[in-house]
Amino acid sequence: MEECSEDRCWEDQARDALGIIFCKRSLQEILSVVPGVCKPWSRVVSGADCWQDIDIQEWSQQKEPDKIIRMVHMLLSRSAGSCHRLSVSRLPNDSLFAFIADHAQSLKTLEIPRSEISDSIVETAAQRLTKVTFLDVSSCTKIGARALEAFGKNCKSLIRLRRVMHPMDVAGKGCHNDEARAIAYNMPKLCHLEIGYMLIETTAVLEITSRCEDLKFLDLRGCWDVGDKILQEKYPGLKILGPHVDDFYENNFWDECSDDDSIDSWEEFVDNEYFALGGDDEAIWDDDHALE
Repeated sequence: MEECSEDRCWEDQARDALGIIFCKRSLQEILSVVPGVCKPWSRVVSGADCWQDIDIQEWSQQKEPDKIIRMVHMLLSRSAGSCHRLSVSRLPNDSLFAFIADHAQSLKTLEIPRSEISDSIVETAAQRLTKVTFLDVSSCTKIGARALEAFGKNCKSLIRLRRVMHPMDVAGKGCHNDEARAIAYNMPKLCHLEIGYMLIETTAVLEITSRCEDLKFLDLRGCWDVGDKILQEKYPGLKILGPHVDDFYENNFWDECSDDDSIDSWEEFVDNEYFALGGDDEAIWDDDHALE
């Protein structure tokens, strides 16, 4: 009995070690290469340990909504609630955000720029995202002060917020002073804040700096109506970037991505449920039917 126990212990250790190694590989390799090597490797990558850090932001920037939905469903189902970081662009609807909140309650980092989510779904679902410490809702044009207030009230450990807008997002629209106040009154532990290209005034920014006493870094690039001199005089220890810097969009997340044939090739695995093992009928995603 001792030998069996030791064997199981060694097997568990080997799986843990492989999981650590596989997590260092690209998503493409984990999905389309590793499972085909052997059944033990396939079992490791089908476990939750390999899906604690999910970054498909670059891939999702130019993909159709249905493909983004299928991929997020599949990967979060694999994580079995243990995902600590999710980075994906362009969530197409409220339903997918609700799915994330229901299946990723261990999230500490949530990056969902350019997503089509609403204030109402954030108010409903944010209570299930209480562990989030870093939030990126840049260029999410359908949310506003209500959503930021909900995030702040529920994500009480939030220390980093990225709410950067594209100039086209704000052209011809009203100011964002209400969003600034939602940040000031509901996110007191912020250390790092990026609010580039938001239409805000100096008084609104001063409310943030006076209430977020731990703030160390403030990105105001493109916030042309903000007077940086008064901020620098009042808060000499605060690192302020901008507002009169307009190179923010060089090499940033909404830039057009180059086509990548390798990404398209492994995407076909997802679309066709091709994750089979050497002729074996047992596809690694069949158990959760994430792609059906």
